[in-house]
Amino acid sequence: MPNKKSPLFPCGRVANLLSRREWLCRAGAGAGMIGLANLMADQGLLAAQTETASEPVTSLLPRPGHFPAKAKSVIWLFMEGAPSAVDMFDPKPELDKRDGATTDIQAFFGNPGPLMKSPFSFQQYGESGQWVCDKYSNVARHVDKMAFIKSCHSESNDHVPAIYQINSGLPRPGFPTAGAWVTYGLGSENQNLPGYIVLGNTQGAKGGPHNWGAGFLPSTFQGTLFRSQGTPVLNLNRQPKVSWEDQRAQLDLMAELNDEHLRRHTRDVEFADRMQSFELAFRMQKEATEVVDLSLETQATHALYGIDNPASQSFGSKCLMARRLVESGVRFVQVYSDGEWDAHSDLEANHTHHCKATDVPVAGLLTDLQARGLLDSTLVIWGGEFGRMPISQNGKGRDHNPKGFMQWMAGAGIQGGVSYGETDEIGYEAVVNPVSVNDLHATILHLLGLEHERLTYFHNGRSYRLTDVAGKVIKEILA
Repeated sequence: MPNKKSPLFPCGRVANLLSRREWLCRAGAGAGMIGLANLMADQGLLAAQTETASEPVTSLLPRPGHFPAKAKSVIWLFMEGAPSAVDMFDPKPELDKRDGATTDIQAFFGNPGPLMKSPFSFQQYGESGQWVCDKYSNVARHVDKMAFIKSCHSESNDHVPAIYQINSGLPRPGFPTAGAWVTYGLGSENQNLPGYIVLGNTQGAKGGPHNWGAGFLPSTFQGTLFRSQGTPVLNLNRQPKVSWEDQRAQLDLMAELNDEHLRRHTRDVEFADRMQSFELAFRMQKEATEVVDLSLETQATHALYGIDNPASQSFGSKCLMARRLVESGVRFVQVYSDGEWDAHSDLEANHTHHCKATDVPVAGLLTDLQARGLLDSTLVIWGGEFGRMPISQNGKGRDHNPKGFMQWMAGAGIQGGVSYGETDEIGYEAVVNPVSVNDLHATILHLLGLEHERLTYFHNGRSYRLTDVAGKVIKEILA
């Protein structure tokens, strides 16, 4: 039969002209080649491939970035539930003037009311004259260290996808989070602790462990959830009847068996990750317990973080632990505030409560990092998953608002006392220099010496990155 051509198949025979015998022959040959490749791989007979394709990085050993870094570590103070910018750091005189006026802005959860001015008073602080509400007076003393990013926006007005996006860049689960990307790119300075540690809140974060997951990256880089009191990780300690020598012997035997398995299955990355997890857990048994032992700190330090006050004890303990972790060489620490800044019914009561819980601890953390010389190498981030509406809800509350919110950064590589971007005159929508979540992530990576377009991982046929196909560094806030 002649080899006919078609516009759809310009290089050869039209598919429907293949005989059944020929089709079966070709299909059988393909299946055989797949089987042969697996057999040769098991016997180590295949040629070595490139590192990026077949041997992805799985260790936490420290690695150089793409260029000299300003920051060595990150402490991300995550205010879950979404604090209101216009009630905290970004007062709007026009909102005061138009208090009670109606608009066509719709509330996410219904019951929209008129525009509502802030129940708090504001004052300018520092040489930079930044505005801060009266409920955050301790944090206000540090405004000259901070860069306020007042024009953030994201995609979702629901907590769970919004938290996923602020952590991973995408509003759905299953993708590597920022801490996982950072430890994948740089490793960690301390091999006896995880490189990425999460200090969770008392009620459990919305969306669960996906918020600190490694997605398709090797599981070595996922966040490890620490408790703020007692044993930091459940089931970490050895059983009383098992000696150190016995446990070490067990792990050594497992390592021999696992090495033999890996020689036959060289691309079993998940298996290698499990081996490293066993070793890390063994090394953590001593150091992890010590790093969370806050009794080793002085009473003055406890007071600095508000641990002596029941209102701020929990968050203060986590902030102090975050300092101890980065001081010990942990690369990325995320600290979740307790409860939620989710002020649908009574913003004044909600934000007053959370300011009491976080004001002294956050100020204490910045003071302590600076006193110890750690602020020059530690990037501190503060913010939630989105913002809140300028209109009232249920009388005295505010609904979710992904169209305009703010974050601030302080520490390594940050130009203090500056503001970048603006929302409109009532604080509803970013209108001047809008900043996407991709831009935030690109800036974080840049400060750590990582070029966001080069930090990639090949998965499912393409190279992925934290910033997906977008993102630009906010150079105006860099020192």
